[in-house]
Amino acid sequence: MRRHCLLIGAAIALTATPALAEDAVSKAKAVVAEYSELPKFIAPGPAFDAKACMAGKKVAIVPLASAVPFLQDIMGGMKDAADKVGFELPIWENQGQPTQWAAGITNAINTKADMIDLTAGVDPATVQPQVEQATAAGIKVGAGHFYDYSQSPNEALTTHVPNDFAKVGTILASWAIAKTEGKANVLVIGSDEVVPTAPLVDAIRKAIEGCENCSMTYQNVPVTDWSTKIQSVVQSTLLADSAVNYVLPIYDGMAQFVEPAITLTGKGDSVKIATFNGTPFVIDMVRDGTVEMVIGESPDWLGRVIIDHDMRTLCGAEANGNPNIPLMIWSAANAETAGVPASSANGYGSDYIAEFYKLWGVE
Repeated sequence: MRRHCLLIGAAIALTATPALAEDAVSKAKAVVAEYSELPKFIAPGPAFDAKACMAGKKVAIVPLASAVPFLQDIMGGMKDAADKVGFELPIWENQGQPTQWAAGITNAINTKADMIDLTAGVDPATVQPQVEQATAAGIKVGAGHFYDYSQSPNEALTTHVPNDFAKVGTILASWAIAKTEGKANVLVIGSDEVVPTAPLVDAIRKAIEGCENCSMTYQNVPVTDWSTKIQSVVQSTLLADSAVNYVLPIYDGMAQFVEPAITLTGKGDSVKIATFNGTPFVIDMVRDGTVEMVIGESPDWLGRVIIDHDMRTLCGAEANGNPNIPLMIWSAANAETAGVPASSANGYGSDYIAEFYKLWGVE
């Protein structure tokens, strides 16, 4: 009897295993299909009279670094929105140094800003004394596009615009799982000191663990070491593990250092690259086949999302808690729609601009 039960149990396990594997692949393919479509506009809150409540207001922008093209496009969307609604939007020029961010906050305090936005990568912890000075002066301080939904923002901030970095991790893992039919062996490259890295990598790990025949290796490379260490880390991993079939550098500025390692190890046909951000030069790499996929964000759209949140904060207007920052997969199927060479302003559609104007009452 016992032997009979064991045989039945073994049979059930054998039939269940393929079903579980197929389920992981079908879920991954559904995620890929969803984010391969043009993103749809979802209002971050009810309509409000932005022009009336923002009259005479000033929102000071302190970006991560002024020369970064992606950030320039974010600020372009912000500036266009501010001009349309009718309020001041001074932008602090800087080269990405914490002392310069601190100076930008001090300048905003001295010039009587109503709000300060630390935009797209400025870590509030590095300028906390200045943030506290600003809030003590009655100035609201927000951080745009820095924390994941799962993370608690710095306590000195008034507000923040989160992003779904965990969703990015799920999409990256789903791409590898779907493309390998459930046999993804991925090397993930991250930078632990970057705040959103942890939830993003955790989401990749969770998806890979849910795929029976998939596996993951993680390597931490600090941002300051990208140009000197990523290639050697990838190269040594590929030589040590011939089963690796995807490299997932979680920020697309890493991709340019991953590709030479794949080429030098002779694995260009068997190892693919998928990444995140949608920087134009990486979309160009997708178009020429060097990178297989990059998850992109429309920086112009993102800029308007952040401004919408800042205005709601100043106006006391209701927000629904989800800024709905859009994500879209760039692959060989659509890379040319970003232009040749690619522009981060192209390819995401333009209906969202009119939708924001309706929300703000400035059609």
